[in-house]
Amino acid sequence: MAADRLQFHEMGLDDRLLKALADLGWAQPTLIQEKAIPLALEGKDLLARARTGSGKTAAYAVPIIQHILSAKQTVQEQAVRALVLVPTKELGQQAQTMIRQLTSYCARDVRVADISGKADVSAQKPILMEKPDIVVGTPSRVLAHLLAQNLTLRSSLEMLVIDEADLVFSFGFESDLKSLLCHLPKIYQAFLMSATFNEDVQALKELVLHNPVTLKLQGSQLPDSSQLTQYSVLCEEEDKFLLIYTLLKLGLVRGKTIIFVSAIDRCYRLKLFLEQFSIPACVLNSELPILSRCHIIGQFNQGFYDYVIATDEQNLAQPSSAQEAEGSKGKKKKKSFWKEGRGKDKEYGVSRGVDFQDVANVINFDLPTSIDSYIHRVGRTARADNPGTALSFVSHAELGLLEEFRDGLMGDNAECALKPYGFKMEEIEGFRYRCRDAMRSVTKQAVKEARLKEIKQELLNSEKLKTYFEDNPRDLQILRHDRDLHPALVKPHLKNVPDYLIPQTLKNVASPQVKRKRKRVRGAKAEGAVLKSKFKPHRGRNPLKNFRYTAKGGKTKNSQGPQS
Repeated sequence: MAADRLQFHEMGLDDRLLKALADLGWAQPTLIQEKAIPLALEGKDLLARARTGSGKTAAYAVPIIQHILSAKQTVQEQAVRALVLVPTKELGQQAQTMIRQLTSYCARDVRVADISGKADVSAQKPILMEKPDIVVGTPSRVLAHLLAQNLTLRSSLEMLVIDEADLVFSFGFESDLKSLLCHLPKIYQAFLMSATFNEDVQALKELVLHNPVTLKLQGSQLPDSSQLTQYSVLCEEEDKFLLIYTLLKLGLVRGKTIIFVSAIDRCYRLKLFLEQFSIPACVLNSELPILSRCHIIGQFNQGFYDYVIATDEQNLAQPSSAQEAEGSKGKKKKKSFWKEGRGKDKEYGVSRGVDFQDVANVINFDLPTSIDSYIHRVGRTARADNPGTALSFVSHAELGLLEEFRDGLMGDNAECALKPYGFKMEEIEGFRYRCRDAMRSVTKQAVKEARLKEIKQELLNSEKLKTYFEDNPRDLQILRHDRDLHPALVKPHLKNVPDYLIPQTLKNVASPQVKRKRKRVRGAKAEGAVLKSKFKPHRGRNPLKNFRYTAKGGKTKNSQGPQS
């Protein structure tokens, strides 16, 4: 089958582009790349749907670069020929990084600029005055530059891409995008790239595409059960903290893990709770500066951290809607920094548009509110050909939502990919008093202080020391985002796990996190080496599959995975 597939060298690509593809280690194109690139090179408009992690970014970046290289074979003036619109700043940086990797052998001929960052419009003007060949940005930022006349596209634009198209309207960019389109020429080639097809994508299709070719690849938006294992666990609020403590402290979840929660307060509450047991984790949310978020993601990808606690916030585009509703009632309430949502980045996204690498597990500590959100979260793992595990904590009130997810994820063989997994809660009951002891220290005041401390520290790191770190990159590698916040009282006795508390059925697979003494290593280089060696992914059997499973009829047996 692989021999029949179209290869990169058969697409008529420039040799410099082929060299860059070889350097990236891409032996052959993914399905979306194989189908989309030849059609794009023919000048077709594309509406492409493929699941997260399938290589959509390169599917539009390769033909754009090839088009620009071909155009420059004839003498033409420097101009902005391609515009890539993204819904989040993180995705903007990811797209720029991918394009720079693909243009590593032709960087002088194809220049790219990412203007999606938080810098002032005036500060980005000099970059646009040089007329980069490709401009990447959010619709609001691109429109701001068009209105400021820092950017002119009407006479030069030849290609338009809207990446993660199903998010553009939901992130509040509908009016910005419609205004932006008035500044574009009448004729241009356009691509819409998305993981799902919804009403917003249909509306965008009518706005920007002309007789498009529709690529609807992969009927299932998530990998099959041979690559992605999906579990759901029925548990209430207190049991969620008990389970997450057990899974992480006993080493039952191994490898890089993203833990999704529903709100920023939950993010810090969980971090402070885990700190009580000396379990390091870093947080990722819309309040942190963009440079800090990108640095956290970069270090997570390099293996500096094992656990990221991420918010998947909804309606960031209207952070003050609740206040507007309150105002309409005529009630005067004291305004709060947190309630107003100040400091939140409207163009933030974690479950979508962020290139997390080699994620072994996704844990939905709080269940997402829609099937699309579930797909986007779980899509962070089992990317390319790598295996992955998704585990969702579900309360009794959310059982109806879980059924919707199961119906939506039903495969062609009528077998649901999301299967229940029953933990024998009585086996870990001995840990409950420890969790309750830890939660008593995680008060509302402690959470508030933790948020303030984290934001102040990240602002200091990303703004005040930006120039310093540019000159001293090695010091930047030492900067850790998973250090303890400690506004809550930490009780030393919670750090270790007594052997008698470990259930007999888990003793063969559990590897409790114990702080072991090790020889001090001096120097940033040595410290980086220690960190990288500490977080090597586990390639053995999945310890999650060794919990005792309660089958129908009340029989209990050692499980090697969920049973239908």
